[in-house]
Amino acid sequence: MIDGWQKMSAAALGREIEVGKIDPVELAEGFLDAIDKHEYRGEIYARTTRERALAEAGTARARAKNGVRRGWLDGVPISWKDLFDTAGTVTEAGSALLKGRVPSKDAVVLENATRAGLVCLGKTHMTELAFSGLGLNPVTATPPNVNDPALAPGGSSSGAATSVAFGLAAAGIGSDTGGSVRIPAAWNNLVGLKTTSGLLSLEGVVPLCAKFDTVGPLCRSVEDASLLLSAMTGEKAPDLHGASLGGTRLAVLETVALDQCRPEPMADFEAALAKFEAAGATITRFSYQGVARAMQLAACLYVVEAYAQWGSVIEADPEKMYGPVRQRFEAGRNFSGVEYARSWLELEAIRKAYAALTTGYDAVLVPSSQILPPDRERLLNDSDYFISENLLALNNTRIGNLMGGCALTLPTGTSGCGIMAMGQPMEEARLLHLGSALEAAL
Repeated sequence: MIDGWQKMSAAALGREIEVGKIDPVELAEGFLDAIDKHEYRGEIYARTTRERALAEAGTARARAKNGVRRGWLDGVPISWKDLFDTAGTVTEAGSALLKGRVPSKDAVVLENATRAGLVCLGKTHMTELAFSGLGLNPVTATPPNVNDPALAPGGSSSGAATSVAFGLAAAGIGSDTGGSVRIPAAWNNLVGLKTTSGLLSLEGVVPLCAKFDTVGPLCRSVEDASLLLSAMTGEKAPDLHGASLGGTRLAVLETVALDQCRPEPMADFEAALAKFEAAGATITRFSYQGVARAMQLAACLYVVEAYAQWGSVIEADPEKMYGPVRQRFEAGRNFSGVEYARSWLELEAIRKAYAALTTGYDAVLVPSSQILPPDRERLLNDSDYFISENLLALNNTRIGNLMGGCALTLPTGTSGCGIMAMGQPMEEARLLHLGSALEAAL
């Protein structure tokens, strides 16, 4: 049955466990064996945690037999990006700078998920220290894109996405600072949720930019995203019942979100909008120049925070990093403290204006990425191409981080394309409810 299980959503697997059709230990063993036998095992997983997974599955089996399951995902096996601390297991954040790093305790979100009964299959590859949207990592490994192994997988949660897309995990947990959940989700035909900064604990998560870092799931359905969010917060899952687009008001952000969009993602986006209108949504198009200004401010805010966090470590051994990623960090040396502080003051004012402008809408829609996944070999051999494609890849997702809200990317049915719905801060429950209706329309 493992072939069938590999294609099921996390929620569907949980329901089968609930009614006794799937044994959690057999399920974990099936996924672990599939990982070990897979041709891309070494490119997707940095390491598996077989002993831990089977122990967790054994306790999930006992709870299922005794009728005391801890939730719908109790006994479901998932993967974790290699920046979530895992007690006694090497956690290197995709970087040779952290080689051999072994934390003594689990990250809080992993601890919460384990308490909810989820089974940890292992740690997935990622971009070095999570600072690129392309998913390319010649230092450790670059996972293959599920649509074409020659294409970039999206990053930085590259292995998290591909572990699910290739059927080697029921879901994956990643992090998103500027698009690192949503880009790989979109490019591998998955659902990805960027949570609001501060909603989920970052304790035990290797940092990049503390004020922008967030944790989120990559999965097969909006229902999965809802249940995984619940497992990591320890709170009740958002109610998705009765979701409909009838009477909803959706806004399309133009200018900066569409200006450089390439023909294929643009055509796919317009086709998705037509489906939403046919399902009863009213769509309004608007522009706000404050978003474009925020994108300019990001050139300071991101690199300063990243360099402040990692600059001294990188400077001690710069040759251990892939050049284009290292250079992104080093750009943080070019700004003063005054520029950084002023940028934050201006961004906070822009966020307030944007919230006031969009509060009457159920969500703001944009293409998840303005480009399709680029060619891996060209990215490796052309640094200018790497820089330009990385900026375009992250252009739209970064809007969600800069505006401070939550965001959900959904697969449209076209390989490598996604549509993103952005909500207000701490409105994940509302966004997921809407997302369920958008998913149905697509």
